[in-house]
Amino acid sequence: MDLLAAARTGFAAIDADAALKEKGLANLGTWLTHADFAAYRPQIEWLVANAKWSVLLDSFYQIMPFGTGGRRGAVGIGPNRMNLWTLGASVQGHCDYLKQRFPGVNPLQVVLAFDVRQFEDKRKVYNPDLPNPVLHLSSREFCQYAAGVYAANGVHSHILAPDSKRYVATPELSFSIRYLRAHGGLNMTASHNPPDDNGSKFYNDLGAQPVPPEDQLMSEFVDQVTAIKHVAFAEAVRGGKVHFLADAPHRAYIELCRKESLVPPPKNDEIRVVFTPLHGCGGFCAGEVLEAQGFRPIAVPEQATPDGQFPNVTGYPNPELPACMDRAEKLARDRGADLVLATDPDADRIGGLANTQVDGKGSYRFITGNEIAALLTHFKVSQLARAGSLPPSPVVVTTEVTTGQITRIGRSFGVQVVNDLLVGFKYHADVIAQLEANGQYGEIKATAADFLIGTEESHGVLATPGIRDKDSACAVLLLAEAALFEKRQGRTLVDYLDDLNRKYGYYRNELLNIVMTGLEGKVNMARMLDTMRKSPPRTIGGLPVASVEDLHDEAGRMGPFKGDTDRAARNFLIFRLGGTGGISAKVCLRPSGTEPKAKAYMEVASEPWKPGTPQAEWDAACAAVDAQVQKIATDFLSLAMATVGQTPPPGGDKLSR
Repeated sequence: MDLLAAARTGFAAIDADAALKEKGLANLGTWLTHADFAAYRPQIEWLVANAKWSVLLDSFYQIMPFGTGGRRGAVGIGPNRMNLWTLGASVQGHCDYLKQRFPGVNPLQVVLAFDVRQFEDKRKVYNPDLPNPVLHLSSREFCQYAAGVYAANGVHSHILAPDSKRYVATPELSFSIRYLRAHGGLNMTASHNPPDDNGSKFYNDLGAQPVPPEDQLMSEFVDQVTAIKHVAFAEAVRGGKVHFLADAPHRAYIELCRKESLVPPPKNDEIRVVFTPLHGCGGFCAGEVLEAQGFRPIAVPEQATPDGQFPNVTGYPNPELPACMDRAEKLARDRGADLVLATDPDADRIGGLANTQVDGKGSYRFITGNEIAALLTHFKVSQLARAGSLPPSPVVVTTEVTTGQITRIGRSFGVQVVNDLLVGFKYHADVIAQLEANGQYGEIKATAADFLIGTEESHGVLATPGIRDKDSACAVLLLAEAALFEKRQGRTLVDYLDDLNRKYGYYRNELLNIVMTGLEGKVNMARMLDTMRKSPPRTIGGLPVASVEDLHDEAGRMGPFKGDTDRAARNFLIFRLGGTGGISAKVCLRPSGTEPKAKAYMEVASEPWKPGTPQAEWDAACAAVDAQVQKIATDFLSLAMATVGQTPPPGGDKLSR
């Protein structure tokens, strides 16, 4: 108990709520004394001896919240870290939930998937000379452990064989759950997070992550777990409760994606596309679909091999960041490619660079997530309209924080638009599910077959109701086909984007990340949102705040809370600004559900170009939008940081263009 006494003294120096410190001490005591955690003790003793109080408090002050359909965070030691205990408790809760959700069904079945990552303590938190149960722990091993928990609870798992060289990407998992008529699923992935992170994402029988109130019910089952049933993976296999995935679901998934094709395939060397999975799973879905449709993607050799350390990626393997595509861009330049495409580690997001010249000799322009969303929405809707193939009651779906250009595009074609969803593709999937079950979502009447495309600003696209999560394979196919269609007209994707801006208005959408790490950061983030909620600013960036919408308002459009998970997702403020000179603007603020930061989504838009307007006048209007969004970023960051007595870091408001 000397260790606990030392920790109590160390925690006293940290500016945090006393109740959280006491919770941290209680959890620390359990991990120091319970036999289940004996293997972790050497590292805990070392952390105490070396006065790593912030690390210890952040690792033990809570059990990692089960939010947005699972847990995600740093791998490590303690209940607030990803390890076999936090995963096991989640899976045990999922088993209990499934038995309540499907009473009398036997056997219950789940599909399991995993990404390429493996914990190597790159942050150097732990002593490398001491035993460490989490060191070298891979997503595959996490998943095999989960299969042992499912088996001990009588639930059958479908998973890749241990010697399989391929991976099941997030969208293929969603499809496979539906294809195998399973009752749920689990994906071990931290998506595009740093390599030392990992996470568990749980899926329902529709192949989607659950929405309120179902996610709340599942969360409650997880919270009630006091003991984890588990058998070794080998025993689960011998007992017939683990089934190795055959090739049939994979082939069916690839064929479903290929059916989204909208133009004749390329001939010979008609278009050149560089593709990189950034060391992740994308080659097993997006890469295969491109190849099957005749695009003959040019591989970035040093990034083609699955590797959870992402050794040849600049920065993070996140295609929202242009830097991670630097090697792909160099190869594209050498080969005169028209397009660069990239997928993140679990292959649900895409990124792209477009050549500015049709001969492949120009520079490369990064395509933002909002531009991908608008471009692919327009491309699919316009191609179907041109072919007379639009469904009877077409529907386009997007979120509150994704570019408003999509709404203008959809309505110009007479398409119904859902444009006010919360962040997360589980809400897109819920729209499809409600159309499927009831023929209606809100005021929109349609069927699931009327769903055309769903998009999100964070480089996510869903193009078929046969999948219920964002999908890189359909997305890269559509983007490559859009580039091919334009090239056949002697144009580029950059020309396409310019045309959309002229026809529907120039939209500048930017994301401002307000990073606040650790327990102190979590406290400050809550204080920031509460202060902005109670005392909203009167002006932002020189523009008056015309209205404020608080999605926590139970008298508002979202109604009463459906549980704690719904309350957390609706911690969301919308500031609509009064513009001048044809400019409209808004700012949305929410805490990230997966990373230690708050996110401010800023949008400034012009009116569409009017025929006959001189180019210089149009350029000036676009420049005014760019200047206004920078003013909003600078001012809003200062306002937000001031709520917690801080000032912005140098360059914290710098935007990319």
